[in-house]
Amino acid sequence: MSDAIDAMDLKLLRELKENSRENIATLSKKLGIPRTTVHYRIKKLINEGIIEKFTIKPNYKKLNLGTTAFILARYDPEFGLSQREVAKKIAQIEGVHEVHIIAGEWDLLIKIRASSAEEIGKVVVDKLREVKGVGQTVTMVSFVTVKEEL
Repeated sequence: MSDAIDAMDLKLLRELKENSRENIATLSKKLGIPRTTVHYRIKKLINEGIIEKFTIKPNYKKLNLGTTAFILARYDPEFGLSQREVAKKIAQIEGVHEVHIIAGEWDLLIKIRASSAEEIGKVVVDKLREVKGVGQTVTMVSFVTVKEEL
């Protein structure tokens, strides 16, 4: 980074995380700094790659995707694919929202959203387990999400 971020940049980031559509005049009032300064700081955070993009947070229940599950998977090198290649293939499956290569007893952590536990089961059995390079899996369905950030 060309300039280090300071406490005001962190406050601005928190405000934008809460509502990325907040207008500059409102941000200026909340932060107690001039609008031109808010504008400059946002541009700086974008140019330095601290803000990668502005996005939305969907209401998954209203989209009929209210059931979330986390799947732990073991990587099986038998098929000649790298762990990264397997992760990329998994990421292409409809319903998969996150894929992480992790350390520990398991190799991959996968987040799936669907309309029901039954639908998640279909994704796991019919699609995920069919990916060459996926070994054993364990599925954990979430009862309730207490905190989730973008």
